[in-house]
Amino acid sequence: MKKLWPRSRKKPAGKTNKPPISWVWVYVIILLYVILSPLLSGKTVPETTWQEFSMKMLSRKAVEKLEVVNRERVDVYLKKSFAKDTAFAAAFKPAFGKGLYYGPHYTFTIGSVETFEHHLDEAELNFSPGERIPVSYLVESSWLLNLLSWLIPFVLLYFLWKYLMRRAGGVGGPGGPSIFNFGKSPAILLEKESSEVTFADVAGLEEAKVEVQEIVDFLKKPNAFTKLGAKIPKGVILVGPPGTGKTLLAKAVAGEAQVPFFSISGAAFVEMFVGVGASRVRDLFQQAKGKAPCIIFIDEIDAIGRSRGKGALLNGSNDERESTLNQLLTEMDGFGTNTGVIVLAATNRADMLDPALVRPGRFDRHVYLELPNLVERSAIFRVHTAPLTMAGNIDLKILAAQTPGFSGADIANICNEAALIAARRKAASITMTDFDEAIDRIVAGLEKKSKIISVEEKRTIATHEAGHAIVSWLLRTVDPLVKVSIIPRGKSLGASWYLPEEKQLRSKTAFRERLCATLAGRAAEAVTFDDVSSGALDDLEKATKEAYSMVVYFGFDDKLGNVSYYDSTGQHEQSLQKPFSEATGDLIDTEVRKLLARAYQDATLILEENKPLLEKLAALLLKKEIVDQHDLEEILGKRTDHFKYFDLTDDGVFN
Repeated sequence: MKKLWPRSRKKPAGKTNKPPISWVWVYVIILLYVILSPLLSGKTVPETTWQEFSMKMLSRKAVEKLEVVNRERVDVYLKKSFAKDTAFAAAFKPAFGKGLYYGPHYTFTIGSVETFEHHLDEAELNFSPGERIPVSYLVESSWLLNLLSWLIPFVLLYFLWKYLMRRAGGVGGPGGPSIFNFGKSPAILLEKESSEVTFADVAGLEEAKVEVQEIVDFLKKPNAFTKLGAKIPKGVILVGPPGTGKTLLAKAVAGEAQVPFFSISGAAFVEMFVGVGASRVRDLFQQAKGKAPCIIFIDEIDAIGRSRGKGALLNGSNDERESTLNQLLTEMDGFGTNTGVIVLAATNRADMLDPALVRPGRFDRHVYLELPNLVERSAIFRVHTAPLTMAGNIDLKILAAQTPGFSGADIANICNEAALIAARRKAASITMTDFDEAIDRIVAGLEKKSKIISVEEKRTIATHEAGHAIVSWLLRTVDPLVKVSIIPRGKSLGASWYLPEEKQLRSKTAFRERLCATLAGRAAEAVTFDDVSSGALDDLEKATKEAYSMVVYFGFDDKLGNVSYYDSTGQHEQSLQKPFSEATGDLIDTEVRKLLARAYQDATLILEENKPLLEKLAALLLKKEIVDQHDLEEILGKRTDHFKYFDLTDDGVFN
């Protein structure tokens, strides 16, 4: 039986890899030419000057002829008869040496031909016509110099071409580095078992995992679906805010399905050359068909999937992005079929996508990822804290409760920041204090205790934050207050931390009380100092946006009625005019100002009635700089079912 041995990877004898041509050889050739060019003539001609030539040779009529070479050098040929003149030969021994040769015997340089001819005419004034020296003009060139002048440009162009080819080939592609690979797809191919991320690494997306699990099951066991006549969706699009785990879920699908996985960004299709995007789409699907069943993942698909026709007045009716989108539409559901090729896409701007792209038959299934709730945040904390060295007193449920509205990416950042804080203080493990500081740093910014603040400014800041705390504490629907600080963080000089309740709906009263609490800082300054400062800039901005949303979006205004100008499709973003008339705009401005004025008035009345508590809390803030919930309960009382809240009505503030 013949045994088949594996092929050896060693190089065959006598065969070696040729080293690539280097620029060093070009430099060596030029250097050798510069060094050896004076020696190529085979003889050395002694140099002289015009003065020596005219006084010692021309005056003795020893010159036979002169040759002007290249209008810059004159070669002198001496007469043979002077070689027998012992005195002359001794004087010009370098010219004749031991024997006679036929010259040139001397050479000298000239500035210009006209000057040389003028000096020669003056020197030959006493010469008879038969004694005048014949002068000839020659143009000489070296054959090696001519060869190099032709060869070097070609050599430089060759190396420049190779350099450009190597740079142009950086886009990658199956064909190797070449400028002609612009039309090839730059998608990254992950073969089977190359992705280590699974559904176990994805927390807080249980409903979304159920949606995409069906695709994984179809790729693993297609017969269970096809025997009943079912068809798997051709495309699944993941929609959600930034940081909610769209790309992570796609990686998990790649790890679970164990099929070839093509990953590419939507921006990778867009190129400065016309037709490149469509060519890359064709090449991508052609590669995918060759490896079916497989998955194509297009991240940030809104880069090429925006609605056609929008912005045509500015960008032209048929730009490169539209041609790329048209090719993508054809490949996903055109005349041909893509059996076994599933397209997975992700975006956070689904409202901008073309309707033809998201229709059934292309992206049949839409998976919406939302910000995680309390239970989901606990699961996400559990995943991200698993590799950390933590102390035993850390309660993940408390951390989840302190981070409402945080995405999965935000939670991962908190865990990493807590580890950095613990490492900075050289601790053996991460404690709850590190997590609290990490949350404060991400929410409000880094502490700036070195910022110079005068005593008067510090008192104003303490009064401002105390006003927020008291009004928030005394209003029923405002979120519970956790901590108040007057230590500068980021751009703010003070901050208040709340613990929002996770509600899907908010009443009109809740909006009004929140407006009142937002403007309470400025109201506290007016009540205490009879003056206001510029520190309420951020509060005014938030309050104005909140009041505008109440009137324009949620229909909370009595005069406008149950009307909403909110556009969930994003069409108004491309419009050049407002969705309401000028008269309605004036009415909206009037009602917004009324809402803000009433909220400020309510906050002022609450603070005037509780001015001793305001002064007491401001003094405590000046002393401690940070006041927690326990300190607030000692001053204001504990918020229970029997707590004495303030209720806001249209007629005024009453208990």
